[in-house]
Amino acid sequence: MRARFNRGTNAYRNVQTTAAATYANSIELTQMLFSALLESLAEAEGHMDRKDFEKKASSLSRANKILLGLQGSLDFEKGKELSVNLYDIYEYSIRRLLHASIKNDLAVVKEIKSIISEIDSAWQVLPAALANQSIQVAS
Repeated sequence: MRARFNRGTNAYRNVQTTAAATYANSIELTQMLFSALLESLAEAEGHMDRKDFEKKASSLSRANKILLGLQGSLDFEKGKELSVNLYDIYEYSIRRLLHASIKNDLAVVKEIKSIISEIDSAWQVLPAALANQSIQVAS
């Protein structure tokens, strides 16, 4: 599983960002990662509610792996301050989810899910924003 995930994040890192189609590919990959991350967090919430601690641990582990992949795929040269900010958010999320796992703290999972949902929302509107930018540049 980890090898497959690493291939995905490595592919994301190697994507050229010069053509609109290439942007779409990297954006779609990131959107899929965020979708899987939010799914894992939602699953963890349900498992915590049901006191199914083994499945909770599995869901939180998957969430952390995705966060590490997102963190590792950041391009600090191109992203500059945004990449640093995202790195810090991912690092914070990883630490908080570890706390949530150890303490069975559902509120922390909800907190991180809320933060990640906000970032996911930005990724969801990005394709339209880039399309509008391409139209303006072409005009």
